[in-house]
Amino acid sequence: MARNIAAAGLTLLVGALTAVTPRLGAAPVEVDVALVIAVDVSNSVTPRRYDMQMQGIAAALNDPDVRRAMLSGPHKAVLFTLVEWSRGSHVTLPWTLISSETAVDGFADDVMYARRGSKGPTCLATMLQFVREKVLRDLPAPATRTIVDVSGDGRDDCTGTPVAEPGKTLPPEPVILARDALIGDGVTINGLPVLEGNEALTLEDWYRSHAIGGRDDLLVPARGFEDIARAMRLKFVTELLSQR
Repeated sequence: MARNIAAAGLTLLVGALTAVTPRLGAAPVEVDVALVIAVDVSNSVTPRRYDMQMQGIAAALNDPDVRRAMLSGPHKAVLFTLVEWSRGSHVTLPWTLISSETAVDGFADDVMYARRGSKGPTCLATMLQFVREKVLRDLPAPATRTIVDVSGDGRDDCTGTPVAEPGKTLPPEPVILARDALIGDGVTINGLPVLEGNEALTLEDWYRSHAIGGRDDLLVPARGFEDIARAMRLKFVTELLSQR
């Protein structure tokens, strides 16, 4: 059952694991959390909204409570990556090992100065498939928990809703199939729907039924793009501490 919370040095950028292995040195045997921050950059996200998303994520990473949650687990290390998605998906910031305050500083700065990918429709199912087949298979160290954080201001509008043939059961929507495949791998998908724009009144329920799932799944809506820093901070703290 999702917990709906509506109220309110060593930085390693891993592109190809073989390329960075010499720089890893004594790599951790395991990290507490491997977390994918998946950010919507579709057509509805204006340059101003994009900047607010990046600034909100960076502000959350710089919050003292978030930092304590990141570095206080049994292994005192986490892995973060930033994925941007619309019609297609790409890794904006590769897997980064965070095991010190200096590493958090570096990753937060990288988020602030991230370069936006191309615009397009909101292809959530495609992004989830990309994360499963590409991003999570490049983990440089095993993780006690693996989490995908999905944020966006709209529902999937790329795959459509299947139509049942006469006498047959309606097939599952592609986004649900992609979500369930990740959950089947033991991944938790958490959601941060941004309640602004045409879908503000319905997006929270859609994220609950279509986007999130897995152990201790979490839904933290943002009341518009200007509220992303607060919502992201709350989500980071809650999901990182739920590993204990």
